[in-house]
Amino acid sequence: MRDSNAQGQGHSYGNGDGNGRGRWIEHLAQDAVYSLRQLRLNPGFAAAAILSLALGIGANTAIFQLLNAVRLRSLPVEKPHELVEIRQPELRNAAGSFYNWNPQVTNPQWEYLRQNLEPFTGALAWAPGRFNVAEGGEARYVYGNMVSGSFFEVLGVKPLAGRLLAPADDRPGCGTLPVVISYAYWQREHGGDPSVIGRKLTLDNQPTEIVGITPASFYGIEPGRVFDVAMPLCAEAALRREDNRLNRRHAWWLTAMGRLKPGTSAEWASAYLNSISPALFEATLPEGYNEEDRKNYLGFKLGAFAAGSGVSSLREQYENSLLMLLAIAGLVLMIACANLANLLLARASAREREIAVRMALGASRGRLIRQLLAESLLIASAGAALGVLLADNLSSALVAFLSTERTRWVLELTPDWRVLGFTAALAALTCILFGLTPALKATRGSPGDSLKSGSRGLTAGRERFGLRRALVVTQVALSLVLVVSAFLFARSFQKLITQDSGLRTEGLVNADISFAALDLPRERRLDFARDLLERVRAIPGVTGAAQMVITPLSGSGWNQWVWLEGQGEKQRSLAWFNRVSEDYFSTAGMRVVAGRDFDSRDTLAAPRVAIVNETFARRYALGPNPVGVRFEMDQSAGQPRQSFEIVGVVSDAKYRSLRDDVFAAVYLSMGQEAEPGLEASFLVRAGVPMENVTGGIKRVVAEAGPRIGVEFFVIESLVSSRLLQERLMATLSAFFGGLATLLAAIGIYGVISYMVARRRNEIGIRMALGAQRSNVLALVLREATVLLAVGLAIGTLLALAAGQAASSMLYGLQPYDAVAMALAIGFLGFIALAASYIPARRAARVDPLTALRYE
Repeated sequence: MRDSNAQGQGHSYGNGDGNGRGRWIEHLAQDAVYSLRQLRLNPGFAAAAILSLALGIGANTAIFQLLNAVRLRSLPVEKPHELVEIRQPELRNAAGSFYNWNPQVTNPQWEYLRQNLEPFTGALAWAPGRFNVAEGGEARYVYGNMVSGSFFEVLGVKPLAGRLLAPADDRPGCGTLPVVISYAYWQREHGGDPSVIGRKLTLDNQPTEIVGITPASFYGIEPGRVFDVAMPLCAEAALRREDNRLNRRHAWWLTAMGRLKPGTSAEWASAYLNSISPALFEATLPEGYNEEDRKNYLGFKLGAFAAGSGVSSLREQYENSLLMLLAIAGLVLMIACANLANLLLARASAREREIAVRMALGASRGRLIRQLLAESLLIASAGAALGVLLADNLSSALVAFLSTERTRWVLELTPDWRVLGFTAALAALTCILFGLTPALKATRGSPGDSLKSGSRGLTAGRERFGLRRALVVTQVALSLVLVVSAFLFARSFQKLITQDSGLRTEGLVNADISFAALDLPRERRLDFARDLLERVRAIPGVTGAAQMVITPLSGSGWNQWVWLEGQGEKQRSLAWFNRVSEDYFSTAGMRVVAGRDFDSRDTLAAPRVAIVNETFARRYALGPNPVGVRFEMDQSAGQPRQSFEIVGVVSDAKYRSLRDDVFAAVYLSMGQEAEPGLEASFLVRAGVPMENVTGGIKRVVAEAGPRIGVEFFVIESLVSSRLLQERLMATLSAFFGGLATLLAAIGIYGVISYMVARRRNEIGIRMALGAQRSNVLALVLREATVLLAVGLAIGTLLALAAGQAASSMLYGLQPYDAVAMALAIGFLGFIALAASYIPARRAARVDPLTALRYE
């Protein structure tokens, strides 16, 4: 009787005739049915295999899904491939004020550009922002964009209702400010009410009129961040008044994009922009630049860079981390494949007689390999399908993990052809990795040899066991790479959060207060803020309060060139500045180590004074007490240079973030601010629950003026939100390292168990001849130790190479950190030996008579 699964061996399946194709399809169907039957008969194996693959494929797909959303997916606009970003390749040498995360051009530069669009059918400019929609009290912000009048026209976006902004809306003196709201904001805040068109909306205390709604598919041109409202650039004058950036030639705050004419390349557009750059930068040169800044500015060259996938701060911040995580998840998948290959080799050993019988009855080796691969493909397909479901949840969880109260990330995570293609490719690759070699090995032996009663000791069996050993060594090596990475990222994160920042962040809250609605003249603003600060200090539970310009550890910064008086500009270096009131240092937890703090003597009429930190004093070799030394500051923004006398030295503290080194810092007196704005930022230390203090500040602000807005940031939470990238790497690398260790332990357990079963007769003879249980235990553990040692040796070399790749993401650690390496080797070694001990202990309990009778 011929084996039904080997029938038709004499037919040709690729000759193109209908009969051949029919038999080929018939055999595929038979293979699928047979594979399903086999998996149903072995539900434990099937569940373990599918779940292992689902975890590996799901993790890889989830991370690729995020990369696709922030890097590869095209913008939801008309012909996105025609869009290019207009910018300089490098802005490092630019001087002036920089706003937002991607400040590429100033408004005067944009005005020049919009008149010179030879390679473009149109161009647009925009800047992101946050706008307060509350009319007094605690601020409630929406995300918005200030956009040129050509913004929606160039993108090809049509209104869902009403109209969108047009060039006529973007002109000096906008009048009643027109705004466009997004579909999501319309649904969330207005319940989808169609009568919203023409309704008033207050933004930063300015009345605006809703003129249109964008379609649901349009989220903006910054993947990761959706906009709620869009208003014309000319609104800048109404919102920021005398501090607006429209005519400030040194204010970099806009992103510019253009749409290429049909048939025009980005290279040709770059060549054109290069050609007009000298005239553009000559026409927009800021006044007051020093010689070096002027030379740098006039040497800038604009270019055109592909922007079909938009521009994204999320991409800039997390792309390298996601690529690293994708590599880590790829290693986990390889370990899972090695584990499954071991499982299939074990199944092949159990099915050796079955395969031999079928080959003896006429089934060809190719036919059997195809059938075994069909089983692998079925497992891979099921794992991939489950992995896609896991990926959806995991990617959404990652986006939520990266979002904070102040920064809400929103990504289009619906699987597209790239994500599905990536998952399908992973399924095919895993099928080959864990299915092909076991299938080849299972069908390699001679049917006659396999049918002999002693076949378990033949060369084929030894080769198969050797392959299983090699797979375990591979698992251990790759697992060590992941465990070392996990310890590196965990130790790096631990060093970040436990270091001495020079500040006492516990109990600190930042209160940002806007009194723009009061329209106070400049000469009254300092007194108003000072009076408000005194009221805050009187709140029960407040132990310290001060005014500042830059919130510490917030990521914001202000730097200027400085040099000691008498040394000249050639000795200049960058220093980081803040403007603070008296009691700032005690409130922040810093010490005055020489000289004095700011006080009531430091007024506009008094000589200008400054307090520097210890790093500043060391950089300029000022000695232990530099009080009385003078330095100059280059404003580089059209303002005259200023000279300051050092009146104090304070202890060092981190400035922008915990990752930065301590900067040379200069603190100027708030009482000597010549041009105070319409906002005040207070740093408040609380000795009572934070909600009591914030409630008290709200009452004080409401008493000062019902239309004054206030926003709070707990400093510890603010610092924590600045460490999301490090926390993400530490958390996910620990998860993947643990998963890899588990898979490696399962692999070692399986190989040692197989070795014990294979050597059962030998063990019985040894024990019959007087071997002790401890001897048998040592024999088995020796096998596991050899595999573990080889895997750890290879893994150490791989981990050192991987550490170099991750070095830029570490803090306070070398990529070859000995502690991380020792902890990883110890942890993985303990788990692997523990997994080996179970079959070793079982072997030591073998009854010699039972083992010999079995043979």
